[in-house]
Amino acid sequence: MRRALAALLQAVAVVLLVACGPQPAATPGADSPIDGIVVAVDAASLTDVRSFTLRTSGGLSFDFNLGSLENATEFSPSHLKEHQATSAAIRVWFRLEGGARVAYRIEDAHDAPGTT
Repeated sequence: MRRALAALLQAVAVVLLVACGPQPAATPGADSPIDGIVVAVDAASLTDVRSFTLRTSGGLSFDFNLGSLENATEFSPSHLKEHQATSAAIRVWFRLEGGARVAYRIEDAHDAPGTT
């Protein structure tokens, strides 16, 4: 009887540990677009921007590779450095390609609460 009770208690403990223990986090900000401020830009020159890092108002950071922008005439890649310097918020639309976020559209985020 004691063995059965001990085994039952162990099984309950294992279930509780699994249920209450650390859970895999959902990928925050997995949905496009994301608003935030530019905290880093990887560029060989003003016209050769490769990637950038965005920090949201919640403090999360997201890395983006720069793809072919559908609105490059309205928001040139070189404009990212200005946003980094001024901490003015941007909105980034992206798609996942091979696990990487690839930006395809960037705009000023004038209406992004708490990001500036």
